[in-house]
Amino acid sequence: MEDKLKKFLDTAFAPYGDFPAKSDVLSELHANLVEKYNDLRTQGKAEDEAYQATVDSFGDVDEIMEQLPHSKTKKTGDDDDESSVRKALKNAFRAAKASRSKFSSSDLKQSDLSDSNLGESDFSFSALSESKFDRSDLHEAKFRGADLRRSTFEGANLTDASFAGSDLTDTSFDGANLTNTKFSASALKGASFEGAAINGTIFRHSDVSGVVFDGLVIEGANFDGTSLRKASFKGATLRDVSFHHSDAKHAILAGAKMDKVTYALLKGAKANLDGVELI
Repeated sequence: MEDKLKKFLDTAFAPYGDFPAKSDVLSELHANLVEKYNDLRTQGKAEDEAYQATVDSFGDVDEIMEQLPHSKTKKTGDDDDESSVRKALKNAFRAAKASRSKFSSSDLKQSDLSDSNLGESDFSFSALSESKFDRSDLHEAKFRGADLRRSTFEGANLTDASFAGSDLTDTSFDGANLTNTKFSASALKGASFEGAAINGTIFRHSDVSGVVFDGLVIEGANFDGTSLRKASFKGATLRDVSFHHSDAKHAILAGAKMDKVTYALLKGAKANLDGVELI
């Protein structure tokens, strides 16, 4: 894999020809990429997945070149020049990361961003309908006010991500990690959550009419002030789930299991609790 990463760097920098300290630059970059790749493999990612995530994190070569010293040639044993290269690369990576993370107010409809490392990115107020984010790392990403109709986040990591005020009609979150994800005041009609991890997830003041949560384990989630008309929780397990001021009269809860506090909240919301089991 080290040779494959070296070939990737050689190809990426080929259009720039020779430049001062090129060998040191490529050597430093190669060491960084190999370290990242090895870290991803240690985390359990497959070889191809780890490689793709590594090169996706690399950034834009133009931004890196802008930060590099061009005024002098590297001399053997010149520690100051080597330090300058490392400092320039650090600045370049920081700039590249910042550039990659800002996509707010962009028109990115029908984009395929699957298998990407987009943690902490900002897609707020962007047009992203029918886009694919499958299996991508989107921890702490922001999609506030975004148009994400008919998009897919299947198998994505959305830990601590925010979709507040977004249109998520017919969007798929099947198999996604939704730990502490915020869907406040969002349109979720027709959204799919099959096999999703819902833990501390916030749906406050959202429209989840007709959404199916059947068979899921839902812990610490917040459905306060939501519209739950025909939302289905058949066979689901609900622990410490809040339903204050929710329209739960027509929610489908047959076969669900829940703790006493969750049960009391749904009873107060006049939900039909026939067939519900206390745990």
